[in-house]
Amino acid sequence: MKAVVLAGGYATRLWPITKHRPKMFLPVGDQTVIDTIFEDLEADDRVSEVFVSTNERFAESFEEYIEASPYSKPTLSVEETRAEDEKFGVVGALAELIEREEVDEDLVVVAGDNLISFDVADFVDFFYEKESPCLAAYDVKDPEKAKSYGLVELDGDRVISFQEKPENPKSTLVSIACYAFPAEDLPKFDDYLAGDNNPDEPGWFMQWLQENGDVYAYSFDGAWFDIGTAQSYLDAVSWFLDGENVVAESATVTNTELGENVHIMAGAEVTDSSLDESVVFPNAVIRDASLKNSIVDEGTTIDNLDLSNALIGAHSRLTNE
Repeated sequence: MKAVVLAGGYATRLWPITKHRPKMFLPVGDQTVIDTIFEDLEADDRVSEVFVSTNERFAESFEEYIEASPYSKPTLSVEETRAEDEKFGVVGALAELIEREEVDEDLVVVAGDNLISFDVADFVDFFYEKESPCLAAYDVKDPEKAKSYGLVELDGDRVISFQEKPENPKSTLVSIACYAFPAEDLPKFDDYLAGDNNPDEPGWFMQWLQENGDVYAYSFDGAWFDIGTAQSYLDAVSWFLDGENVVAESATVTNTELGENVHIMAGAEVTDSSLDESVVFPNAVIRDASLKNSIVDEGTTIDNLDLSNALIGAHSRLTNE
């Protein structure tokens, strides 16, 4: 089996934090988002190679990251696009990768910006039991939230219908970006695209497969975070830290009150302040300030300010003098 980790997005909703770094490199506790996926795939002996599908803009960053990582399976596979409006779409990018890398084995696909609470190996077990295309499904339990996603209805664990971002959801069971395909189904990517179907949302491709055969859903409890906004990232950090705080050994925290789920990274200096539900990147300086539910990027200085729900870019200087 081969694996693909989708890492080709530009994460514009997280700018300026992701303007110069892939969102998959955002730290969650002592790991990055993408590390949690690499770790699962590295441990599964059925997976022989992990293709990291990214764009030309971030190719060098991923190349350096993979080279420095402890994982042996990831290898870079670069889409020939540099901007959001040049993207193939997820289905188109997967079809290109299958051809480019000459993939002819079973394939598991996971979005690199998803933080999931199950082990990918459990999903692969389910796939081999069903011997058909599979997806992972999560109940968001909120009809309003469900409107933003592709939804599935099930008969047992077989998918019987799809809704893509519906105005009136029939269920709250979301199809997340985790899929598996038997080798014999890989040519269907080209068949689907040749029919002038939607090349972007994988849900449309899974619906097309379901209309022409069986598709099964691996339903899971626990947690799932689609890290596309500042709030979803902070929610993922809060889930991972579970009320605890993480302060790097080289950070300096003086006369400061830390609430819950605060991550202060290497070289940061925090003095005479209060922080809650916030992430402070390396070498930031925070003095006489209050931060709640905020992200402060590296090298930034904040002095004598109260900030809530703030997203502050790197090397900024915000003062109230």
